[in-house]
Amino acid sequence: KATVRQAAKKFGISKSTVHKDCAERLKVINPALAIEVRKVLDVNKQERHIRGGIATREKYLHAHIR
Repeated sequence: KATVRQAAKKFGISKSTVHKDCAERLKVINPALAIEVRKVLDVNKQERHIRGGIATREKYLHAHIR
């Protein structure tokens, strides 16, 4: 249930590599797991605008405190 960014950091690879591995290569290796991963990617895609808004809010809250 990690984001692409979190997975990339964990494995020390780029976000684009994580996405390509999850979206394309995994279909060939393990189709059943690829379906599960696709569900996680879809949820992350739906929630990204919310996470971005929270991050921006935090950024400006911390900027005004200083």
